[in-house]
Formats: sequence, C-alpha cells, structure tokens
Amino acid sequence: MGDRAFRAVEVTPGIHWVGAVDWDVRDFHGYETSRGSTYNAFLITGRRNVLVDTVKAAFTEQLMQRIASVTDRVDVVISNHSEADHSGALPAVLEAFGPERLLASGAGVENLQAHYHGLRVPPEKVENGGTLTIGDNRFTFLETRMLHWPDSMFTFMPDRNILFSQDAFGMHMAGNHLFAHDCDPGVLRRESAMYYANILNPYSKLVANLISKVEEMGIRPHIIAPDHGPLWVAGTSAEPGWVVGLWKGWAEGAGRRSLVVLYDTMWGATGAMARAVAEGAAESGVPVRVLRAGLTHRSVAATEVLEAGALAFGSPTLNNGIFPALADHLEYLKGLRFHGRAWAVFGSHGWSGEAVPRLEKALEEWKGPKVADSVAVRFTPAEADLIRCRAMGVSLSKAVVG
Repeated sequence: MGDRAFRAVEVTPGIHWVGAVDWDVRDFHGYETSRGSTYNAFLITGRRNVLVDTVKAAFTEQLMQRIASVTDRVDVVISNHSEADHSGALPAVLEAFGPERLLASGAGVENLQAHYHGLRVPPEKVENGGTLTIGDNRFTFLETRMLHWPDSMFTFMPDRNILFSQDAFGMHMAGNHLFAHDCDPGVLRRESAMYYANILNPYSKLVANLISKVEEMGIRPHIIAPDHGPLWVAGTSAEPGWVVGLWKGWAEGAGRRSLVVLYDTMWGATGAMARAVAEGAAESGVPVRVLRAGLTHRSVAATEVLEAGALAFGSPTLNNGIFPALADHLEYLKGLRFHGRAWAVFGSHGWSGEAVPRLEKALEEWKGPKVADSVAVRFTPAEADLIRCRAMGVSLSKAVVG
C-alpha cells in the first residue's frame, strides 16, 4: 500500500495494531502519566475490514497512515468506548473511508451522538451478549457498564480467541513494544496498579462481577488487547491470566499489607509525628510508605493506598482547616472510594486546631475502623506526644496483619 512513516504492526495474521504512541502526555484528568501513553486501535482484515476503536484527535494522521499501510478500505467501525482518547479520530475515519456501519453499545450510540453531531455514518446499537458475523469473522459484544463509562463494552472474537477489552487490563505507558512480554515485569505491575487505582478502583465491585461473568462464560482469551498499553499473550511471560488475576485481587481487596502515612507540614512538627507513626508500624515488620502530600503527586499516593490495609493522615492547621496540599489528596482519594481501610489521624496547630477534627470527619466517610486515638499537639510535639504517635503506628500495623 506504499511506504509510510507510521506503519501497522501485526498482532496475529489478519489483525493489526494501527494506534498511536503519545510520548508527551503527563496528565490524564488528574492522573500523572509519567511514562506517556498509547491509544490502541485494531484493524481486522478480510472480506470486510473492521476497525476497533480509533485514537485521540491529535494523532489522527498516525492512525490514517497505519491503516493505509495495510488497506485502503474500512467497512465497519466498532466503538468500544466513546471517550475522546478512543473516538477523537472517528469523524475523520468516517469521512475518509465511508464505512457501511458504525457499531456501539446502546449508551455508546447516545454518547457518540452527543460528542459528534452529524456523524457521516449513524451509530447502531449492538446487543449485549450478541454475536455478529462481519465478513469472515464473528464478533461477540459484552457490555461493561461503568468500567469505566456507561458506554464501555468488550468485543470478543471467539474464533480467534482475542478480546478487545477497551480500558480494562490496560495502563498508561508509551513505548515501542507492542506486547507485554517484551516489557519490564516490574514496570508492568507498577503501571497496572497505577491505572487500576486511579481509574477503576471506584468500580471494584463491578470489576469483580465482570471477571466472574467472563469466567462463567468460559472466555479465556489467548490475547487481551486493551486500548492503552501493551497486549497480553498466552504462552508468554505476560499471560492474560496474570493481569486478570491482579485486577481480581485489587477488586476483591486481597493483599492489602502495607501502611501509608500521608501528611504535610509547615514547620516540621507534623512531619516529626509522621516519622514516629512510621517507626511504630515498622517495628511489626509492616511495609510503610511515608508520603508528604506537597511533594507527592495525588495519583502516586492513590497507587500506594490501593494495596494498603491502613492509613494515617497528618496535617497542621492552616486558615482553620486542613493544609491545602493534603486536602487536595483527600478529595481525590475520596472520589476513588478507598473504603474499608483502618485509619488514624494526627496533626499540630498553633491556636485553633481544626485540622485533626476535620480529618476525622473526612475519614469517617471511608467506612473503615478508626484504630487509634487521634494525636493533636500545640506547636511542637513533646517526647510523650511522639511516643503516642509511635503507639498509633503499632495499632495500625496490627490492623494490617490482623
């Protein structure tokens, strides 16, 4: 089809990756994407050529060139998810190729129409659990509502045993490696955890239910192809079952074996208290992460909280409230619904002392047990105050190990 700067990459015979690599993105609605991202799209060729998802609008030319390196025809487009990083190039694709059909979930039809008024090809609803033959290939559609948008769905090719999982089982990570088994396992785990913590954690019950449903249906894909990050291939060091197992564990709350101490400080008093809390917890051998809010991105803190069984929050009082950097973290973490963790709070103040009671009120909404009395001190903690903070750490560690 002629030479191109951007070319399709074969996933398996007749299926190509035609997405885009975004080396520069560093923020995804409040989530720090320090390794960039990919916007994956897939072209299935045959008597009818099918495109699964598109890319962010700014990367339309990459998508077009990769498609053109394989074919000059797209007959059907499947939209698994209407968010702009997966549908931004859709209007251009419809104009360039004039496909016969545009398929989406019921909510996807509504969302696409609301995003892009007057699409050249009107979107059609596919039935949840329904199977459709398009040319040489069969496609089964499974709605995954609120994972993480109402329109989200999986597209499964039963005869090829490949699952196009949209945002599920993905991660934000730019790179030249299409397959997970070519990537550093430690990076894969860290970026998977960061992705789950910052995007999917609020929907953990739905994640657990979906995984159970997929298992009951007997779907065990040879390849999982998400819309962000590398692809998972059976028979390699990065099996689909590995990432599915991680997600299942996070969804069910397994493996919460650490303590996160999240604090900020003005003149060092609350910082000293944070270190004393950590010292008490470490005595029991519990892994501890001490994070100063003003020096830690909120999404990094969320990733640490994902696998924590207990939390300690510390703040000085500023303007009769919680220190702003910590308040930012709290608001962000609240939206991610890290419920059920044990907790305790501490802090210092000069004269009014509202930060600690406000922290207590905020943490009560998290529906986890308070396991130690709060420690609030005026100006500088005395040795007795630090000993109380150390005891707080011991109590929190006991809550972690049971």
